[in-house]
Amino acid sequence: MAETAQDRQLPASQRKIEKARTEGQVARSRDLGHFGAIAAVVLLLAALAPQISAWLGRLLAQGLSFDATLMAHPEAMVQRLAALALQMLAVLLPLFGVMVGVAIAAGVLAGGWNFTLKPLAPNFGKINPLRGLGNLFSGQQLTQTLKACLLALLLGGVAALYLSRQWLHHAELLSMPLPAALASGAGLVQGGLLLLCGVLAAFALVDVPLQRLMLARRLRMTAQEMKQEFKEIEGNVEVKAKIRLRMREMANRRMLAAVPQADLVVMNPTHYAVALKYDEHAMAAPRVVAKGADLLALKIRDLAREAKVPVLQAPPLARALYAHTEIDQEIPARLFGAVAQVLAWVYQLRDAMAAGRTLATEPPTPEVPADLDPLTPRKEPEL
Repeated sequence: MAETAQDRQLPASQRKIEKARTEGQVARSRDLGHFGAIAAVVLLLAALAPQISAWLGRLLAQGLSFDATLMAHPEAMVQRLAALALQMLAVLLPLFGVMVGVAIAAGVLAGGWNFTLKPLAPNFGKINPLRGLGNLFSGQQLTQTLKACLLALLLGGVAALYLSRQWLHHAELLSMPLPAALASGAGLVQGGLLLLCGVLAAFALVDVPLQRLMLARRLRMTAQEMKQEFKEIEGNVEVKAKIRLRMREMANRRMLAAVPQADLVVMNPTHYAVALKYDEHAMAAPRVVAKGADLLALKIRDLAREAKVPVLQAPPLARALYAHTEIDQEIPARLFGAVAQVLAWVYQLRDAMAAGRTLATEPPTPEVPADLDPLTPRKEPEL
């Protein structure tokens, strides 16, 4: 089903904004660049007005001077014109350079520095006539067109109003000496440029936030795009769940493989099971080699019975070991006494079985600190 503008209601994520920047989609304001370029020229003309007037006077004097030798040698005329053109370029090129530099700086100020060659790559979708018609009548294109028309209308109106009020001063330039005419003409041009700068400044103040708003609207995402991006960043939830399940199964198999080598399994009687092993030469304290609850506890019990590992029903100890120990870790020091009691019974049981007799003593009932048993009720502190 085709997506509509109503479907794109979610703001763009940081990942999509960064991807858009790599594709050259940045909020740029042309009006800000135009304003910066013209304002820079106006400031330079105002600061260098005496020097520029003197230079224009010398250039005009050289260009209007008559030399009879030039009539006889046309190549000399070409050389002179080339020299005059180079003199003019020597002044105009720095002005153009300043305009370009300020325009680039204004673009960086509006949207930040973003260098990418991806927009130069061929994109045959742009020559699709149907897509072109859609873009032509899109809301963004209509906004840009109306803004450009309004700007052209205001600039033309301001220029026409300024010229209508200053036409007498322009006519007076014809009767002035050349230096005075150049100075007065420079003042008139500067005044007109200042008015145009004012109009461009007003448009730039509106256009900069407008371009950012339009870019944000263009990059808005649908709920499906947001979900897909989340999957790409975090990974597919179902796949990650299967991986965790597989890892848990592998860990359980490794753990269950250690049950036949255990010295004892403590149970509660079916909810919890903890397998312990102790080697006085290699371990400082008994270590938990396997533990589980419910079905896993029953699996540990069955494996222990198949391997003829003693299984002791000691609910408080089983609960305490399950709650306060981890696989391949030594038991807490506060449970040393209780575990020592059951291990002593196990060693006696082994000796009796090796001698072919039955152990007369009953399995011990180890005492467990009340605060280590999860089922022991806690006493409320007295006030």
